Amino acid sequence: MRNLLFGLSGLIFATATAVPAFAQDEEAAESDWTLSGGVTVVSDYRFRGVSYTNEKAAIQPTLTISHSSGFYAGTWQSNLADSYTYGKWEVDLYAGWSGEVLSGTTIDAAVLYYYYPDGHGDSDYFEPYVTISHVIGPVTAKTGVSWAPSSKGTGDEDYVYVFGQLDAAVPNTPLTLTGRLGRQDYGTYSYNEWAVGASATFGVLTAGIQYVDSDLPSVRTQDGGVIFSLDVSF
Repeated sequence: MRNLLFGLSGLIFATATAVPAFAQDEEAAESDWTLSGGVTVVSDYRFRGVSYTNEKAAIQPTLTISHSSGFYAGTWQSNLADSYTYGKWEVDLYAGWSGEVLSGTTIDAAVLYYYYPDGHGDSDYFEPYVTISHVIGPVTAKTGVSWAPSSKGTGDEDYVYVFGQLDAAVPNTPLTLTGRLGRQDYGTYSYNEWAVGASATFGVLTAGIQYVDSDLPSVRTQDGGVIFSLDVSF
């Protein structure tokens, strides 16, 4: 994790007697802005139960800048199975706010934009979302809803996704167990999706395994499957 440093113009006016004040300003700047990110490699890019890489591997970089007030903005990206509409690459751009509103309870509200730089036609769209999570000992319970309003990129349909998730850290180990159940509504079409898995974190490295499935009709890109992941973060 890296911190962004501001207030460098103060160097112009710095004197021997001003050094302590500059040091305080620098510490304040360091605490205000944070740059974080990483790269994840997955054996299959699954989004809400559906494979976007035809069950092949994907590399997924991410970068986020955050302010101590809770506001943040960033990008997440992934390669895709090549298609005329979406192309070979997905770029998600997001901005929002996250903060603790009650002891142990955190709200995250943001707007996400799905952008397909080498796609053709109407493929891009916005999706606002909000999640609420609460920590109880080693367990974090989380629920949320995403809503993509009707646009040409959604096929003139509203997309609504709701989910519930439990994460349980195993005491005195690097392991975390995860379970998720979600429901995706594509206008006149709806389906359920779910995942169970585990991850282990060792410093900046996190290795994970998940079983992902849905009740969509069984086709090659939507069969249930085991997904492996390896993440390097900073």
